Amino acid sequence: MQPIISVAESRRLDEIAAEPVDVLMRRAGLAVALRAVGLGVGYGNRVVVLAGTGNNGGDGYIAAAYLARRGVAVEVQALGEPGTGAARSAATFAEQAGVEVVPAGRLTAPDLLIDAAFGSGFRGELPPALVAWSAAGQQVLAVDVPSGLDGDTGAAAAGTFTAAATVTFQARKTGHLIGEGPERCGAVTVADIGLPNPSPVWQLVEEVDAPRPQRPRTAHKWSSGSVLVVGGAPGLSGAAALAGTAALRAGAGAVALACPQGLATAYEAAGVDLLVAPTGTGDVLEPGDAASILELAERFDALVLGPGLGPVEPDLVRRVLAGWPGGLVLDADGLNAVTPADIAERSEPTVLTPHAGEFSRLTGGEASWQAAGELARATGAVVLLKGNPTFVMGDEQWVVTTGGPELATIGTGDVLAGMIGAYWAAGLPTEVAVRSAAFRHGALGRALAADGPLLASRLAEEVGR
Repeated sequence: MQPIISVAESRRLDEIAAEPVDVLMRRAGLAVALRAVGLGVGYGNRVVVLAGTGNNGGDGYIAAAYLARRGVAVEVQALGEPGTGAARSAATFAEQAGVEVVPAGRLTAPDLLIDAAFGSGFRGELPPALVAWSAAGQQVLAVDVPSGLDGDTGAAAAGTFTAAATVTFQARKTGHLIGEGPERCGAVTVADIGLPNPSPVWQLVEEVDAPRPQRPRTAHKWSSGSVLVVGGAPGLSGAAALAGTAALRAGAGAVALACPQGLATAYEAAGVDLLVAPTGTGDVLEPGDAASILELAERFDALVLGPGLGPVEPDLVRRVLAGWPGGLVLDADGLNAVTPADIAERSEPTVLTPHAGEFSRLTGGEASWQAAGELARATGAVVLLKGNPTFVMGDEQWVVTTGGPELATIGTGDVLAGMIGAYWAAGLPTEVAVRSAAFRHGALGRALAADGPLLASRLAEEVGR
């Protein structure tokens, strides 16, 4: 787990730090210089540092001094006189190391441009001298965040720098991960400079935060987690099969498809691993089929409702929501059939898995991580807002960055729903199951995409790897 913090929290950490600003600045500037070396800067190379008047500029002066001591030809282009005591000390340190300091504006052709102009405190418009540099096409190393980027929202002003790499301090900012942040920041390095532990906005899911259920020696198919997938409609039948296959591959001991009678033969012919439970008499599920679904569900640990369900009568979904006394993953068309009030009436754990469009239809508002958190609080559900990044909002707030555009393929969301159902049914706590499935779903998708365009069927088959 890595904390992701706000700009305000970053300022607070600076203010309550036990060590003087000058000490913290020396550490920050050294981290920037070492990252420049990692980008290939060495003896005889030419570096330009764009230094602002605040402490971000001070970090740049310190980095310039350390690079000059390694034999790098460094020029600092200053936006003005240093405006803080620490920044003035840093500028003196750079000048004592032989660094030339000139006013910003003269374009050259350095091997590396270090952007220490504004950092995460930027607001407004960039000065013309910086806009000219941002368009010059140099390799850029940004200090904290690229100048022009909002450190909270990832919004980019005109002329915002696009960095090959960014060094930030103590923790990533939210703006590194959302908006244009991922495109503008490049590879982000977090340098520990000795600030206090932060209070995060989100927690970044890492491998250690994404466990998979383990089967004990005495396990049997019904003790390993059993999942009932409710879905399937003409033209959408693959969705339920993908969710079911993914649940099996994720480790569930038994998975059944509660599907319309008219699709049962097709599902039975498609494979032998999934149990098929025909429900009702037609080609689509009707409200009257809810009783049969609930009776069937009594044997299962988790229920996944919605993959390929189609535009059903809302009463079908509401009756299942109200009558099922266990964990329920509400996905796809299941989400389109209910309101937040319907979900809030449930006393049992519920997981919602909307993408942005489904979220807007469900809530009537725009999808965002803040709105997902509000929906979680209003309904008591765990909300997984799919996107890049993906957010898991419940008692805690997590962000998942393993997935990418390769998952923008029909059916991959059904695979994720099945994985959540399997992890949950096997005994992982609700929020752990959701974030584990989201992390591993994204990581697997990225790995498989190295071989070419990703199909959901392959993703489902490889889930257990």
